[in-house]
Amino acid sequence: MLRPIAGTDLMVSPIGLGTVKLGRNKGVKYPDSFTIPDDKQAAQLLDLSRDLGINLLDTAPAYGNSEERLGALLHKQRNHWLICSKVGEEFDSQTGQSHFDFTPEHLRMSVERSLKRLKTDVIDILLVHSDGNDLEVINHYGILEQLEQLKAEGKIRAGGMSTKTVAGGIETLKRSDIAMVTYNLDYRDELPVIDYALAADKGIFIKKALASGHIAQGANIDPVRASFDLVLGHHGVSSAIIGTINPDHLRANVKAVIASLNRSQSKR
Repeated sequence: MLRPIAGTDLMVSPIGLGTVKLGRNKGVKYPDSFTIPDDKQAAQLLDLSRDLGINLLDTAPAYGNSEERLGALLHKQRNHWLICSKVGEEFDSQTGQSHFDFTPEHLRMSVERSLKRLKTDVIDILLVHSDGNDLEVINHYGILEQLEQLKAEGKIRAGGMSTKTVAGGIETLKRSDIAMVTYNLDYRDELPVIDYALAADKGIFIKKALASGHIAQGANIDPVRASFDLVLGHHGVSSAIIGTINPDHLRANVKAVIASLNRSQSKR
C-alpha cells in the first residue's frame, strides 16, 4: 500500500493523518465544532491509523499543541511514522489568530523547537506554511534554499512548501522536493502543479481532499469514494492528508481509498 514520494527515498501511505484536531479547535474551518481528544483517545486514534496501514502524520507549530502531543504519544513507535511538520505560521491560542514569519532566524528557531517538541532527531518532511504570497516568500526570503541547508545538516529528510497558487507550487517543485496543494471535487485550480510534479518526478501532498468536510453531495455518488478516485487517481499524487479524529470516519476513508486504488489498478 505504500508508495514512493517521487524524487526521494521516502515511502508513504496513500493517505496521511492530519493532526490539527489533536491540538487546536479555534480558528479552524470545519463545518462542525469538535472537542480535542484526550490522551487516551488520541493514542487509540494513532494505533488505529497504524493498524490501517497509515504511516504519515501531518502536524505544524500552528496546530496548537499538536507537536508536543505527538512527541509524547509516539514514544517507542517513532520509527513507524513519517512526520511532516511546517515552518512559517505561528498560532496564538489566546487571540485565536495566526501570524507569519519566514526569516532565516525564525525558521531555524522553529525547526529546533519542533525537533524538541516531537522528541525526534529528524523531521522527515518539512514544509513552509505559506501565507498565500507564495512567490514572494520563496524569492524574497530564500526559504527553500534554507530547507536544503537543513537537509544537508541532517535535521530534515525532505523539504518543500504548502502552497496556495499554481505559480508558487511549480516554483516550489523546481527548487525542492514536495509541494502540498489543494485538490478536490469542488476545487481543481491547482491541477497544473500536480501535472508538473508527475513530469518532473517530484512529490505532491494533497490538502483538503475532502474539502475540510464541506465536499459537495452529488446525486447517486459517494462523495468520499469519488474524492479519492479523483485525488489518488492522479499518478502525480504521493499522499492525501485527512484530518479526522473520528475512528469510524477513518476506517471508512481507508476502505474508500483501498477500493479506489484497486479499481485504478484493475484499469491498467
